[in-house]
Amino acid sequence: MASSGTQAEREPLLGDRAPGSREWEIIETEEHYKSRWRSIRILYLTMFLSSVGFSIVIMSIWPYLQKIDQTADGSFLGWVIASFSLGQMVASPVFGLWSNYRPRKEPLIVSILISVAANCLYAYVHVPASHNKYYMLVARGLVGFGSGNVAVVRSYIAGATSLQERTNSMANTSACQALGFILGPVFQTCFALIGEQGVTWETIKLQINMYTAPVLLGAFLGILNILLILTILREHRVDDSGRQCKSINFEEASADEVQVPQGNVDQVAVVTTNILFFVVLFIFALFETIVTPLTMDMYAWTREQAVLYGGIILAALGVEAVIIFMGIKLLSKKIGERAILLGGLILAWVGFFILLPWGNQFPKIQWEDLHNNSIPNTTFGDIIITLWRSPRAEHSEEPIGCPAEQAWCLYTPMIHLAQFLTSAMLIGIGYPSCNVMSYTLYSKILGPKPQGVYMGWLTASGSAARILGPVFISQVYTSWGPRWAFSLVCGIVVLTITLLGVVYKRLIAFSIRHGRIQE
Repeated sequence: MASSGTQAEREPLLGDRAPGSREWEIIETEEHYKSRWRSIRILYLTMFLSSVGFSIVIMSIWPYLQKIDQTADGSFLGWVIASFSLGQMVASPVFGLWSNYRPRKEPLIVSILISVAANCLYAYVHVPASHNKYYMLVARGLVGFGSGNVAVVRSYIAGATSLQERTNSMANTSACQALGFILGPVFQTCFALIGEQGVTWETIKLQINMYTAPVLLGAFLGILNILLILTILREHRVDDSGRQCKSINFEEASADEVQVPQGNVDQVAVVTTNILFFVVLFIFALFETIVTPLTMDMYAWTREQAVLYGGIILAALGVEAVIIFMGIKLLSKKIGERAILLGGLILAWVGFFILLPWGNQFPKIQWEDLHNNSIPNTTFGDIIITLWRSPRAEHSEEPIGCPAEQAWCLYTPMIHLAQFLTSAMLIGIGYPSCNVMSYTLYSKILGPKPQGVYMGWLTASGSAARILGPVFISQVYTSWGPRWAFSLVCGIVVLTITLLGVVYKRLIAFSIRHGRIQE
């Protein structure tokens, strides 16, 4: 902060403000402004790398697990996949609490170091003589634990931006996260050119192949991220109007800094937003899970076709999400965050309603008593296997269609491809809208106080949703079919919309609630 300087330095830098308003009095030097946004952009990169760490090996875990340990089955694969979210769920509140009382560089650097070490462990899981699958389980769990820094990233960005900047910065954060999920599998595909054998560095027993090269890249990028955090990241904290605040996170304080405004956080709004965020991630996680088995059952696609076309659909949804994140910045200024959140939930409901089977045309039945190409009966891991299986030499003999073992296949109308694509498009609009608005509203409800713990719980609720969503849809879809599965999802969304309507007026910014800023 500065009370003197050039005219350019005394001009407001945080957006349009009217003369005579409280915001007009805000002074931020060019140097402070640049330092603050350099720090925020470094955390955009951290968010991107965190999501890449999850997705860069997601398509190769199953074949790598089979290669290193023949005792691994689909059930264990489910634990390996879930371990990432479990680790993140445990770590998020811990790192969030840490960031409330210490410089945020500390939890960020420690969490990234854990991810780097976990990636190195993943590259060496082939070395032990036995129990290799458990080493992979630990490695993926630790990568998830390191990704708990998402709570620190979002709490920092929430605390370093004014109300006017918050929606844009949260949208950018979510866009970086979505971009990481999109590009991770692309990086994996590029490394597939190395092949399974690759090259071996005998001195340190390091195999560099299509399975290990991605995590080694992740480790290198993690080290680079740490260097950027050490050299560029600075502690910045502003109140909802944009004035710099004192905080224990600051390495040094200025006499011009203002105290953090006092007042109670609306706990009802906090709990409600956690529930809303859980539901948003829950319904999208189950949609991602069901894409492959649903298309195989309804359209008699082979495993190869389902993985290829399903991957294209999910990639398109990722690109759509990035576009939505950018568009939300403009739309939120016109209608507000709460209206966008409500609209996103309505679009998601319409998307799942369209997925309900109608008409008198039925899917092709798979009568052969061979491998079930839909969701197997019990385990979450077996669901995921369909994403990795590649066609064998006897591809032409592969049974296709809706398995007769699933009794609902005999009497449930098929979901037409146009239905599915329309539904995917609507869900692809609703999910990113709800995602970024949940984070934005949550940060505004909490106000200028340290948000680490609260953001940790929000991230943990999202991690729990990513675990429970696939389990829910696998059991209901396999046993009762798409009509019951998507009807229940529609019911869940209706209850969520009702909850949002009940607390709609309470989902307002901390400073507006306490009368410091006019809405």
